[in-house]
Amino acid sequence: MNTSDLDTEATVSFNKIHPKQLRSPVVLLATGFGAGLSSIAPGTFGTLVAVPFAAALLLAPVTLQWIVPSAAFLLGIPLCSACTARLGGDDHPGIVWDEIAAFLFLPLVLPKQFVWLIPAFLLFRFFDIFKPWPIRDLDHRLHGGLGIMLDDLVAALYAAFCLAGLRWVVT
Repeated sequence: MNTSDLDTEATVSFNKIHPKQLRSPVVLLATGFGAGLSSIAPGTFGTLVAVPFAAALLLAPVTLQWIVPSAAFLLGIPLCSACTARLGGDDHPGIVWDEIAAFLFLPLVLPKQFVWLIPAFLLFRFFDIFKPWPIRDLDHRLHGGLGIMLDDLVAALYAAFCLAGLRWVVT
C-alpha cells in the first residue's frame, strides 16, 4: 500500500460518521439532522435544511427574524466546537449548522415572497463555495466553533448585499 492509498483511506474515513455518533444530540444538530452526511455537497444539503425555516421567518415579525438566526449563530459556536471535538479535524465536512444558521439571516432582506428564497439560496451557496475575500481568510485563520460559524455569516452578508441590490432593481 503506497502513501496515496493511505491518504485516500484517511479522507474517506474522515468524511464518514458512524451511525452511532448520530445518537449524540450535538452531532445530530451540527450535521443538520444528518443532511451534512451527504457525500456530495454536504453544505448545499445543509442549506436545504434551512430553507423551510427561512420560509417561516419570511412571514414572522422582524424581531423574530433577528432573534432566531442570532440564537442559532450563538448556539452554533459551542455546538460546532463540541462536534469537531467528537468527530476530529478542524471543520468536519459533515458539520452544516453553520450553513443553516447563516442562511436564516437572509429573510431580513427579502420581501415576503417565497420565490425570493431561490436567489437567496443560490447566492449564499455561491459565496460559501467560492469564498471571496475575506471569507477564505476567515475560513483558514480562525479555528474552532467561531471560525466554523463566521465564514458562513460573511457569505450570508455578501448574499444579503446582492439580494438587496437585486430587490432594488426588480421592485
